[in-house]
Order: sequence, then structure tokens, then C-alpha cells
Amino acid sequence: MSKIYITGHKNPDLDSICSAYAYSVLKNQIDKENEYIPVRPGHLSDSNKAILEALSITPPVYMRNVYPKVSDIMLEPTDKLEADEPLTALAKVYSDENPSVVPIYENGKFLSLLSVDDISGWFMNKLAVEGRISDVPTIRMLLKGREDPVQTTDLFEDAKVAISGFKKRGLAVFEGEEFKGYVTRRCFLRAPSYKVIMVDHNEARQSITGIESATVVEIVDHHRLDATKTTLPIFIDTEPLGSTCTIVFQMYNRNHLKPDEYTAKVMLTGLISDTLILKSPTTTQTDIETAKSLAKLCHVDIEEFGREMFTHVESLSKRDPEKAILSDFKKYTEKEVQIGIGQCEVTTLKDVEDYKKKYLETLEEIREKEGLTWAAVMITNVLKEHSILLTTGYKAEKHLPYTLVEKNVYDMPNVMSRKKQLLPQMLYSLGAMTT
Repeated sequence: MSKIYITGHKNPDLDSICSAYAYSVLKNQIDKENEYIPVRPGHLSDSNKAILEALSITPPVYMRNVYPKVSDIMLEPTDKLEADEPLTALAKVYSDENPSVVPIYENGKFLSLLSVDDISGWFMNKLAVEGRISDVPTIRMLLKGREDPVQTTDLFEDAKVAISGFKKRGLAVFEGEEFKGYVTRRCFLRAPSYKVIMVDHNEARQSITGIESATVVEIVDHHRLDATKTTLPIFIDTEPLGSTCTIVFQMYNRNHLKPDEYTAKVMLTGLISDTLILKSPTTTQTDIETAKSLAKLCHVDIEEFGREMFTHVESLSKRDPEKAILSDFKKYTEKEVQIGIGQCEVTTLKDVEDYKKKYLETLEEIREKEGLTWAAVMITNVLKEHSILLTTGYKAEKHLPYTLVEKNVYDMPNVMSRKKQLLPQMLYSLGAMTT
């Protein structure tokens, strides 16, 4: 079976996390020839951790990147030859399998790799010195010591360079201190490629590190298209809905399948989070009907479920500003201008004065560090449908249609969606600046 990883974007929000899990459940039911594994390429914010923990939802495992690694090409040993066994035992292995190298053990613990070159070299030296071989030696007599191993997590290209610098045909592979297998020069003839499904995003720069070396096989998303290039035609489902979880639920319906109670709760969590309890302007009738169906399957009331979710959102005054801003931060390029927009959900805006200055300073630091022209963070009260915008200074700011409260701080009543309300206004401001 081929492993296919389903991943959301680098700064995973709940829709990204939940849609990856729910889609993996569906794909594993309808495609028995592959294994679908949900992963997250970034760390969860404290608030999202608290929400998932309160709902007893386990997030997908963290995956740093999809660059090919030593573990993807490693050969696992099939024979366990002890160093003190006679050479006849080794001869049988070579007769049956003709390997490039063979791992040798001492009392069950890995000792060294023995190659064909080691064996032929020993015999040639023995004949050159004595002119004959009178006794059958033990395997230990042929060993010449152990080269430094590579780790399972080492990148393919790094290990390829490492083995090219040794005369031996193979290198041992360890996981920490444990021997796991070995690699030979032949293993590096062709780099493997991870198979990936992108959910809740379609832009390479928002995706898991190493996506350029992977094979993207599907895209399931509800954002504007700026999709990564593919070498072959792939399945793409992008719909103007409020949540990727809504799209995934429609796929269950198309396949005449019903999600189990846990998976329904996972999808409802992502949907309620991304549509801000169905109050965001991105919310469609399809989202509303999907939420009703999922709520019925997991036996909850939508409004109560949503309010309970957001009670676990921590005040921004208690959070690390950089982590809070970057927890849901997306970058865009328009007219060669690099912009970044974060969004933080809260249950009150009354304490903005307590942290506003620190967040503006941190936002400027993020802008410089990320090489952006313009950065902003929208702080949204999900219960009152009201937002405050903090921005770094940029000349396009004057075209924003919001009320300027003070320098780089704007009041945004009835604004809740970054994608449908804020982003278009920022892009319009850039265009207005150049006209």
C-alpha cells in the first residue's frame, strides 16, 4: 500500500486540522489500495489545543516536512548473523541473496556491516601473505570496524552525500541508538517522492515544507486559487463555502457514506470554527445545512456547541503575541507586494487596550522577519460580530474603508472574515494606491 499524507496549511487552524482527519477517514473507506494519513505541518495555538482537548479530539500527528528521508529507502535486515559464526553461514546468505552488504551482530546487538569488498579483500590478503587458506575463519576476522551510521530522519540528499564519501558499499541506519537497517549505493539511484493531499489551502508557500519535492495528488479547499503546479492532472474540489469540512461532508454524501459520531463532531468543530458559529459572511446555506446534519449525528445543539468551543479561547493579553499572531497567519502576493494577515478570535474586545501596543510592536517584528511589505492582524469578537484591525504602517492603509481609531488601529463593526471581507479590501487598497 502507498502512503498518502493529508495536510492542511503551515499555521493550522481547526478547519485545517479537522478536515484533514475527516477526509482521511473517508478516503480509507473508499480506497483500500492506499493508506491515508492525516498530518499537521505546524503546531497548534494554545486556544485550539484547549478546544480540542475539551472536546476530546486528538489532532493529527505533527510532520515537519515531506522531503524524502533515509527511512524511505532503508533496507531492513532479513538475516541475523553473529560475528563468531563460521564463514560458511555467511556464504549461504550470499548464495541465496547476493546482497551488497550484510549486518553482523554480537550477542544479538548490531556490530557492523560486512560488504563483498571486505570478504574478497580478506581472502586476497590471506593468499598474498600465506599462499593458502587452511582454516574456515569466523565472520569476525573479516570485520574492519564500523563507519558512522546515518539516522532514519536524515534527508535523502544528505545521506547520499555521506555515502559517496565512503569507500564501503553501505551504511548502517539508526533511530537514535537503535539499529534499524542499512542503505547501499543502489538505494540512492532515484529519490522517492511523498504523495500529498492538500486540504484547506492550495498555495505551495502556505503548505508543508518540502511540498515542491512531493507529488500532490488532490486539492480540497475553499479559498481563492493560486494552486501549486502539478506534472499530471489531479482531482481538485474547491468550492466557495465557509469551511473545508463542509466540502468533506458533501463527499461523504456523494459516496453514500455516513460519518461516525466522532468524525461528525470533528467536522462540526472545524465548520463552526471557520464560520464563527455560522455568523461569518463566508457562511452559505450549504454550511448551515451541513452543520445541522453533523449536529444531529453527534447529538449536540449548534449554538451551545459553538459557544462552549469559544469559551476556551484565551485572552490575547495572556498569550505570547508572536505565537498568537502567527497561529493563523497567511501570506499573499499582489502587484509584487508581499502582505501577511493574521486573525485571532476572542470573546471580548474590552481588553484590547491592555495588549494593543505590544501586539503592534510584535506585528512589525514579524513583518521584518518574514520579509513582508504590509502586515495586519484582525482581532475578532465571535460573539458580538465585531473586529479590531492592527496593521504595520504602509501607504495603502489610507484606502481602507474602516474607522481609524488611532495610528495603525481600525474599528471594524460587522467584519468577521479575513478571506471575504478584509483581504479583498487590502487588495483593493493596493490597487488604489497605484492608480
